[in-house]
Amino acid sequence: MPVAIVTAVMIHVSDVEQGISWYEKAFPLAKRERSAMHDFEFLQLESLQLEIVPADEKVTSGPSGTVICWQVTSVADEVERLRLLGATLYRGPMRIEANLSMCQVQDPWGNCIGLRGPAA
Repeated sequence: MPVAIVTAVMIHVSDVEQGISWYEKAFPLAKRERSAMHDFEFLQLESLQLEIVPADEKVTSGPSGTVICWQVTSVADEVERLRLLGATLYRGPMRIEANLSMCQVQDPWGNCIGLRGPAA
C-alpha cells in the first residue's frame, strides 16, 4: 500500500519549455533542476517534483482526470495571482468541510490546479 506522501506530479503540456517557465512563476518556491541521467528538467518543490512533460496521444492536457489540491492561505488571493499569470477560474470557489473553501483554476494548457484554504 502506498504511503500518504506524493512524490511527483506530472503535468502534460504542448510546449515543455513554456510549461516549465509558467510553473516556475506559479510556484515561485520551486527550483528548476536537471536529471543528468535522463536529460530531463523538472521543478523541485521541497520533497515534491513537478514534472512538466509533453502531452501526447496517450495523455493530453486538459481538465479531465486527477486534480492535485494545494493548500493556500487565501483562495481568493491565489486565484488572482495565478490569473495574472494566465490561469483561468474553472470551478468554484465553494465552501467545503472544516470552514475551508476550494476551487480549481486552469493553467494555459487547460490542466486543473486545485486550491484549498480558509473560507473567507
